[in-house]
Parts: sequence; structure tokens; C-alpha cells
Amino acid sequence: MPLPDLDHPAYLRLTFAIAAKAADDGSHPFGAILVGGDGSVLMEQGNAYLPDHDMTGHAERVLATRASQRFRPAELADATLYSSAEPCAMCAGAAYWAGIGRIVYGLSESALRRITGNHPENPTLDLPCRVVLDSGQRSVEVVGPLLEDEAAELHRSFWARR
Repeated sequence: MPLPDLDHPAYLRLTFAIAAKAADDGSHPFGAILVGGDGSVLMEQGNAYLPDHDMTGHAERVLATRASQRFRPAELADATLYSSAEPCAMCAGAAYWAGIGRIVYGLSESALRRITGNHPENPTLDLPCRVVLDSGQRSVEVVGPLLEDEAAELHRSFWARR
């Protein structure tokens, strides 16, 4: 079943608000939400780097794990993961294995890398999530980057202070 057109900026801006809260709490500025096929927000997740300095605590990876534990495969196939930034290879893989049908993101991985440089807390893989997902056996629709300038602002100020 095709997924509905859920590219409304309000969903991405919600991920930006979650990312800003994560940054305010001292973590990295990343946020993600899972939106069901009916357009309802099923769950949200900020970056989980703190308190344990978990380098795998990316918002999308944690959300995909939680979603795979809570929802049936058919629900996830109709769901969209919205992310403030393009899912890295790990997060794209997690969304794939969870069975999420669609990903929509704000800031591209290559733009993030230009902003963060060689920061030890964010050794960005400049690998588009489409490349990771295209190597799978099932299709995952990817839309993005969208609202990229807005998404980049979260990172410019944050990483400049680190």
C-alpha cells in the first residue's frame, strides 16, 4: 500500500524542536519522530548520547529500536520516520531492519559533515542513507533534504560551542 503524502513541514519542525531540547539538555541536537499511516505521531525521540556518552544513541536508531518492539510489521511499513538530519548508515540500517517504510529528513549528511568537521563526538559518515537502503532487499522511500537551512541552524550554533 503506498504511503500517504506526509511531507508537511510541521512534522520536520517537530523534529527540530526535539533536537533543540536535546541540545538544551546537553546532548547532541538530533530529533526524530515516527508518524503512522494515518498521520498521527506515534513516538518521538531526542538524541540519547547522554548520560552515558553512548555514541550509538542516535535519535533515529533509538526510535527504530523502540518502534520495532512496540509496533507490528504492517504498521511500521506504513509509517514514516521524520528526522532532523539524514540518518547515518547505522540509523538507516536500524530503520530498515525495523521495517519502517519511509524516511523524511532535514539536514543532509554531507552538510552536517561540513558543519561538524572532524569533531570527536560526531565523526560523520558522509554516506547518503539512500545508498545504504538501496542495498537492501525491500524498498524504503527516502525524501530529503527538506528545510535544510532551518535544520542546519541547530547544528551551526551547537558545534561551534563544543
